[in-house]
Amino acid sequence: MAQAEEKVINVYSARHYATDEMMYQDFTKQTGITIKRLELKDEALLERMRSEGARSPADVVLLVDAARLATAQQQGLFQPVKSKVLASKVPAQFTGENGLWYAFSSRSRVIVYNKDNIDPKQAQNYEDLAKPALKGKVCTRSGSHPYMLSLMSSMISHLGEKGAENWAKGLVDNMARSPKGGDTDQIRAVASGECGVALTNSYYWVRVVNSDKPEDKEVVSKVGFIWPNQSNYGAHMNVSGAAVAKFAPNKNNAIKFLEYLASDSAQKYFANGNNEWPTVPGVKVDNPALDALGPFKQDVTPAKTLAANTALSQQIMDRVGFK
Repeated sequence: MAQAEEKVINVYSARHYATDEMMYQDFTKQTGITIKRLELKDEALLERMRSEGARSPADVVLLVDAARLATAQQQGLFQPVKSKVLASKVPAQFTGENGLWYAFSSRSRVIVYNKDNIDPKQAQNYEDLAKPALKGKVCTRSGSHPYMLSLMSSMISHLGEKGAENWAKGLVDNMARSPKGGDTDQIRAVASGECGVALTNSYYWVRVVNSDKPEDKEVVSKVGFIWPNQSNYGAHMNVSGAAVAKFAPNKNNAIKFLEYLASDSAQKYFANGNNEWPTVPGVKVDNPALDALGPFKQDVTPAKTLAANTALSQQIMDRVGFK
């Protein structure tokens, strides 16, 4: 039995990207450790772990977004990791409190706008989306979605609680419609003219840009792309991260997997597979889709700060009626 444990790892993943399969195969090829994988949506995955308790076979937990990592951390589903490899490779900006999780890829939350109806000068910053000039023009997904909660967490760090609440209220006042749909839906709604401006994660935009579908090419022809807040604190960066599960039966293998995720090969899989940016400095990525977006200033607010502000973010959303 001990021998079997040395050669297996149970990964609970909320990432649903086909290219991750190549990454898993590469890890097995390098280490001889077989990956058994369970893929569920985030809340279903965390509920599974809560119900399994100490009997959970999970060794590694993969989650998308700092807000989701915060939820799992608060629920006691992770254990701290001591690793010289991770400590040396993953910057503090992308490390969770007390080494409970590590971020291995990042993505930005950007602004898209209708080229015919919106002057891009009106939407250069996140703050602009809450100004009267864009009344009736703004579209977003639900305020309770982790992507929005993490952006709100970032705004709290820059504007303070009151300033962030005023910003959220301004967004609500400027809505073209009630929040609904995913990020790609926001892009399409901008193209159709239903919205003037919207927020989306950068990789959703890249997917539409790279699509060969005629309808997507039409969308791209009508929509412009903005890196927000380039004159001050930079574009908000969120993360995908991983942790060793609280009751991991194969803890040593789990740590090896996290260390692998910080390797050049894994970092390139993240970048090329889902058009995300590596969190490990110095990794050279050859991805024309990312290069085409051009250089930009990144917000360096630590991911653990975004995580820590998550509960307050939800409270603010509730107070201003951001459904």
